[in-house]
Amino acid sequence: MKTGTIHNRDAFLQAIADRLGRQRRVSGVSRPHWKHQPQWKVFEGYSQDDLLAVLKAQCALIHTQYVETTCDTLAETVKQVVAQYGGGPVVTWDDPRFDEYGLTGLLRREWPNENVEVHIWNAALGRKNIDFAEKANVGITFSDMTLAESGTVVLFSGNGKGRTVSFLPKTYISIIAKSTIVPRMTQAAAYIHEQIEKGHLVPSCVNFITGPSNSADIEMNLVVGVHGPMKATYVVVTDR
Repeated sequence: MKTGTIHNRDAFLQAIADRLGRQRRVSGVSRPHWKHQPQWKVFEGYSQDDLLAVLKAQCALIHTQYVETTCDTLAETVKQVVAQYGGGPVVTWDDPRFDEYGLTGLLRREWPNENVEVHIWNAALGRKNIDFAEKANVGITFSDMTLAESGTVVLFSGNGKGRTVSFLPKTYISIIAKSTIVPRMTQAAAYIHEQIEKGHLVPSCVNFITGPSNSADIEMNLVVGVHGPMKATYVVVTDR
């Protein structure tokens, strides 16, 4: 992942201080600690099994298919869901987790032998990756974090993890390790802040995706697929 350069930061912050009519503070600034923090109370004390049940119930509300599997049967489960969606073309991330979870053979050997076109994101190809994602029937990624309350998968972009894999194909599959499930947005935001405070590089783009694309006008007429996939499936790996 490339690092960026911040330009004119000091001048920008000084301009804000000037408009506020005060001197700019450059030291002694700390994050406030609020006496009441109800955001941490939601699902407090829930086990991973409890959070899994919350996520499953939420999927029914966000029009998302929920499937449970194990690492040993994950490849066959993904294959079945893709077939249910009508097959390829398939686009995926270049993500070491595909190998870790036993999916490399499916992506690189089995599907190509069955004439299912598979494209694994290659940063060196630039725009060609996006072109393939546009014509893909299915996009597949792993979820980096998963919010039980809203049924939201959190995706951290990177060189091999293009943003368009999750929203340009007609359908979308998110592979969710049970261990990644957290109560809600509170935990995701805290994790990102923690990484920044530790000096770790945080992706320039973090996508929060809640099921398939849904849009409604002022009269609440629901339209599916306007801004992304028309169908979505969460494949939860219960032993990871």
